[in-house]
This record gives sequence, structure tokens and C-alpha cells, in this order.
Amino acid sequence: MPVLFAIAFVTLVTGMILKRFKQPHVIAYLLVGVILGPSGLAVIADKDWVGQLGSIGVVLLLFFVGMEVSPKRLAANWKLPVIGTLLQIMVSVLFVAIMGYFLDWPFPRIVLLGFVISLSSTAVVIKLLQDWKELDTRIGQDVLGILLIQDLAIVPMMISIGLLGGEEFSPTVLILQLVGGSAIIALAIWVSVKDRIILSWLKKIADDKEMQLFAALGICFGMSFLTGVLQLSTALGAFVSGIVVSSARETEWVYKSLDSLRVIFIALFFLSIGMLIDLSFVQKNIVEVGLLVIAVMVSNTMINAIIIYLFAKEWRPSFYAGAMLSQVGEFSFVLAAIGLNTGIINDYGYQTTIAVIALSLFLSPIFIMVTKHIVSNTLKQDTYS
Repeated sequence: MPVLFAIAFVTLVTGMILKRFKQPHVIAYLLVGVILGPSGLAVIADKDWVGQLGSIGVVLLLFFVGMEVSPKRLAANWKLPVIGTLLQIMVSVLFVAIMGYFLDWPFPRIVLLGFVISLSSTAVVIKLLQDWKELDTRIGQDVLGILLIQDLAIVPMMISIGLLGGEEFSPTVLILQLVGGSAIIALAIWVSVKDRIILSWLKKIADDKEMQLFAALGICFGMSFLTGVLQLSTALGAFVSGIVVSSARETEWVYKSLDSLRVIFIALFFLSIGMLIDLSFVQKNIVEVGLLVIAVMVSNTMINAIIIYLFAKEWRPSFYAGAMLSQVGEFSFVLAAIGLNTGIINDYGYQTTIAVIALSLFLSPIFIMVTKHIVSNTLKQDTYS
């Protein structure tokens, strides 16, 4: 109980201070994690507990995004997310390969770190797009599509890293992933074709607020659990379940039932990221970590901006979208852990990677705001009709 009070109080104070400087809530949540975490006051001792609760926030966030987007729009604009993301991953690996050539890195390490920096943060970017009411803009839809394809790419990335690290190939897991991926795609296509679906059993709880809450949680977490069992991203399952819910006439109450929970768990997610920043490690290796953070954010911005420009043919919006994708994503923590467990990177490499990921997440909202200000005079945010 004292820990929860401390989290609520420090979040409130930090949020109010940053609001005066027009900073997004994401930065406040990250700062609270640093302040209350092991590197700060050490009020929160159990990082895993906060991280597990925070992962629920990512699931709820993607569920709400699924409710807000149209699958027809995403399907009509498939070339940039699919082709662009594949190009971006290959260029990121090539960028790391150039560095690795001079640093004499082995091939598995090059692939691992290339994959790590190629993933952007779904949670950070979508939260900013929602806060700034840009999710329905052309830029927002392009960025969202890229993030979703990156989430799909996590599965083959994990398999590749495991094989490069000497893990045995599992045909059963591969079959599960293929079946699960095909089922998810088929469900999304079916919902797109139907446009409106009927979930008549939900009418029975139309006036029961308590059952509505548990039904909403069941829809969201049920699909997430299913995709997890099928060795796919739980966030992807939540996104698809959000699309299904938004296509049903009987579920208008879902948003109100879960919105407060979403805010709380998203705050805990970013708080858990802030707790991962080891200030003593960063201080001892400030030059190496600082240069890597700058190199990663600049390279991610330029790689994504150029690729998006090839499709959008507008430089300023493409540069803004590239800045949106500048940070290293939360799922890169998983890839780094696999790299450590398989011996592709040592403990120092793992700590450095974690520091770079966490700091890029921490700095990216400010970097995106600055970029947005620079291009705002001529930036066209054409919304879909």
C-alpha cells in the first residue's frame, strides 16, 4: 500500500510540473520510474511485478487502438507497412554490419543488434499519437501500419536469434506460429468484409455494469492469451480483438468500461521502463552509451524517413514520421534477453543494450516534439474521410 501511494503521489506531482512545460504524460511516467526505482529512491524493490503489470497496459493500449482504426484503411495502404518495414529491418542490419566490421563483431551479434534497433516502441508512439489526436491522420496511419508489421516481425526475429545462438529448431512452435498467424489474418479479413458483425450474447448484459467490465476484459485478454499460446505477440491479439469489438453493434460500452484501467496500466508500463535505467551504469559508461543513443535515434529517424518518403513523396511529413519511429521498442528487451541467454552478447553488452533502449524511450518524446515543432509550419496532416 505505501508503494502504491508513493507511485500515485510522485506521478501526480511530476505530471503537474511537466504539464506546465507542455510535456506529454509519457515523460512523467518514465521519470517516476527513475525516481522510485533502484537508481533513485529504491522505493519499488520488485521490478518484475511492475513490469508484469505494465505489460497489461500495452495489451489494453493495442486493444483500444484496434477499436479506433479501420481495417479497410490499413489494407488499402499495405505497401508502405509491409515493404517499408522489411526494407527498414534490412537497412538496420546493414548499418550494424558496417559498425560490426570495424569492431570485429561476429555475425550473430550483428543480426541481433540490427533486429534490436529496427523495432520501434508501439506503446510510446501510439500514446503520443492519441494524446496529440494524430492517430487518424495519414502520418498516424502510416506509422501505425509499420508498428503492427514490426510486431509481426518479432516472431521470426526470435526464431532467427535462437538458431544463431545454438538453440534447437522446433517444428511444433513454427507450425503453431503459422497456424496462428494465418488465423489472425483470416479473422481480420473477415471483419473487413463483414464491416459489421453481431455478438448477440452481449445484449444480455446491456444493463449490468459489472458484467460489462469483465466481458470487456475477457474479450481483450482472451484473444491476447490465444495469440500468446500460438507463440505470437499478445499485443497483436489485443489489437485484432479491438477490431472485432469495434465492428460489433453491441459493444459501445467497452470503451467506458476499460478506459480508466488503460490509463493506470499504461502508466505502470512506462514506469517499469524508467526503472530499467541504471544511472550508475550510465554514469560509468556515459560516452559509449550517449554516442550509441544518438547514433541509434538519428539512424532510425533517417532510415525510416527515407523509406517513408519513397512511398509518400513528401519530405517533411516523412521526416516527422521517421522521428516518431526513432526510439528502440519495448519488445527489443526480449530480443536482448535471448541474446544474453544464448551467449551472443555478454553481460556488459546486455547492460549497454538495455541502457540504450531505455534512454531512447525516455528521450524520444522530447525529440519527437522538437521535430514536430520544426516541421509544423508546412506539415500537412491530411485526415482520411
